[in-house]
Amino acid sequence: MREVIAVVRINMMNQTKKALTDCGIDAFFAHEVNGRGKGFVSPDVLEGAREGYEEAAALLGEKGKLYPKRMVTVVVPDDRVGCVVETIININQTGKPGDGRIFVTPVIDAVRVRTGETGAESIA
Repeated sequence: MREVIAVVRINMMNQTKKALTDCGIDAFFAHEVNGRGKGFVSPDVLEGAREGYEEAAALLGEKGKLYPKRMVTVVVPDDRVGCVVETIININQTGKPGDGRIFVTPVIDAVRVRTGETGAESIA
């Protein structure tokens, strides 16, 4: 099993949900999150702001703010990861900064609370 975590633009969430359902993925989580990519702020300016330099804090301005995003989390069998990742990319890729990020991590086990099923049976 794998967990696919995708951070996407808010305005792409409905299309992402529909595309995942079309891909056969009906169960997933969606979270409201805030964040920013590394390209928006210089690490030197961030460090200066952390150290209390007002000039550095002023330079952050709008570039230092966090932007609202959506984080989609889905746990799938290993053979479904490609479909999920490709689907998320196809829907969310504009070629502009802010398209999002996808992380894939292994899942050791899962348990369905209602039935006590474990492993792949618990996510089927």
